[in-house]
Amino acid sequence: MRILLAGASGAIGRTLIPILIREQHEVFGVFRNPSHTDLVRSLGAAPVVLDALDGKAVIDRVGEIKPEVLLHQLTAIPARIDLRHFARDFELTNRLRTEGTRNLATAAVQAGVQRFIAQSFCGGTYARRGITLKTEEDDLDPTPPPEMKSNADALEVLEHTVLRERGFTGIVLRYGPFYGPFSSISLGKAGAPDGSMVEDLRNHKVPIVGQGTGVWSFVHLEDAATATLAALTRAQHGIYNIVDDDPAPVVDWLPYLAECVGAKPPGHVANWMAKMAIGEHAVAMMNDIRGVSNAKAKAELGWTLKWTSWRQGFRKGLGVSGGLPAGPSSV
Repeated sequence: MRILLAGASGAIGRTLIPILIREQHEVFGVFRNPSHTDLVRSLGAAPVVLDALDGKAVIDRVGEIKPEVLLHQLTAIPARIDLRHFARDFELTNRLRTEGTRNLATAAVQAGVQRFIAQSFCGGTYARRGITLKTEEDDLDPTPPPEMKSNADALEVLEHTVLRERGFTGIVLRYGPFYGPFSSISLGKAGAPDGSMVEDLRNHKVPIVGQGTGVWSFVHLEDAATATLAALTRAQHGIYNIVDDDPAPVVDWLPYLAECVGAKPPGHVANWMAKMAIGEHAVAMMNDIRGVSNAKAKAELGWTLKWTSWRQGFRKGLGVSGGLPAGPSSV
C-alpha cells in the first residue's frame, strides 16, 4: 500500500515505519521539524517536511502523494510533562488533534484516500464511574478534571472529525499509555536518554497518591505498532481500544516499575496534598481512572500481543531494540 504517516519521527512513528517497510508498504513519513529528515529516511520512509496546521500546504502535498491510507499519529508532547501545567504542555498537541485533523481529513477526501486511521487515547478518558473495565461502547468522562478538559475536548474533536467523514473509512485507535523505546517509560540505550518517568522514579519524584487505586491499561509501542498494521486491512469504521491484557492499579504497577529500573520504592502522598501541589487531575489519575478492554481489537483485528502484560514488558521491553536509531521524541 501507499501510506502517508503523519507523525513519522514520534515514538510510535519510528516504531511503526520499519514494520510497514518489512511488509512491503511504500511509506511517506510526514514531520514538521526539518532536522528529523535523516532519522525518517534511515527508518525507510520517504521524508516529507510539512506543517499539519497549514491547511493549503497539507492539501497540496497529500494531493501530490495520493496515498491509499493516511495514518494520523501527530502529537507534540514534550519529553517531560509538567503535571502542574498539563493543559499548557498539551496546547500544540491539542491543535494538531483539532485543526491538524481537519486539515488532514479534508486533504484525504480530496486526494481519494481510502482509509484514515487516527491516534486517540484511552488512558483515563473513560468515565470515572461504573465498571472497572471499559469497552469502546462506554461513555467518556463527562467531567474531566479542569487541567485535562482541553485535552479531552481535543480528542473528542479528533474522533468526531474522523468518524463522521464518509469520503473514507474512518478508524480511531484509542491507545493506552505507551511504554518502550523513546517513550517516557524507557531505558536509554544506543544514545537515547532514559524516559522522564524512569528518571523521576530514580530521583524519587513519583509517589503513590492516596490509595493508588486508579487502574491503568498500558501498551508497549511495538504492540501498538502491530495493532496499527492490522488496522490497515482488517479494521472497520469505528473505534478500537489498543491496550494489553493486564489492567492494573497504580499501587501494583508503580512499585514494580521502580524495581525494574533499579529505583527505590515510591513514597506515598495524601490526596489533599497532591491536589494542592499539582491539581485535581493528579488525584484522578492515581485513584479514579478505569481500566480498558482490548477484546474488540483482538477479535476483529486478529491482533496478537508480544507483551501481553506490563509485568513482562517493564522487565524486558523498556530498552531500544531492533536497531532503531536514537532521535527526537516528538514530531
